[in-house]
Amino acid sequence: MLSTGLPQGAVPKLERPGPLRDRVYEALLELITTRALQPGQHLVESELAGHLGVSRQPVREALQRLNTEGWVDLRPAQGAFVHEPTEEEADQLLTVRTLLEAEAARLAAANADSAGIATLEALCAEGEKAVETDDVDGAVAMNARFHATIMELAGNTVLAELAAQVDRRVRWYYTPVARQRGHQSWIEHRELIAAVTARDEQRATQLMREHTEHTRRSYHARARS
Repeated sequence: MLSTGLPQGAVPKLERPGPLRDRVYEALLELITTRALQPGQHLVESELAGHLGVSRQPVREALQRLNTEGWVDLRPAQGAFVHEPTEEEADQLLTVRTLLEAEAARLAAANADSAGIATLEALCAEGEKAVETDDVDGAVAMNARFHATIMELAGNTVLAELAAQVDRRVRWYYTPVARQRGHQSWIEHRELIAAVTARDEQRATQLMREHTEHTRRSYHARARS
């Protein structure tokens, strides 16, 4: 285990294809978005390099890229730290997410076929199972897949590309409130599936807007507690 507190077995295995710096970047980003590396946590190059089985150079390059993208803060004479998001940052991102996903829900209600609806139902069942067993990581993963599937069913490539740009940050903000949202989140997913199945575009839009707003409020409530 790293002295910085990274859980044993949390580090993903690096895939061999592709530039090493990119693979290190992806591994570190995954650790940050899943909160295996916590906001504010000190990131020691030598420890990360040892854990990932690489030299310090690709770790340094990855940290610089993560700093540019706002995931990591590089502080003079102190080193690298996982960025601690402000409430304003979270609010701005989750507001944009609501706009994107509400439109995706409307389009999904207009365009989804039976196979797509069956996929949503299967993902919802997996998410409910994860909540039942208190598998937070599993619930977060199923939540992300559920919303990604809604985006796919919308059939709008530009909308999907925009959503993909904020997807990881949404996961970052959702992870700490996943247990709090619990069953209610999946009840809302079931209602959304029903609206999509009924091809009720207006209700699907409304439900998705309310669903994402609940997550935004939960995040703020937790941050202030």
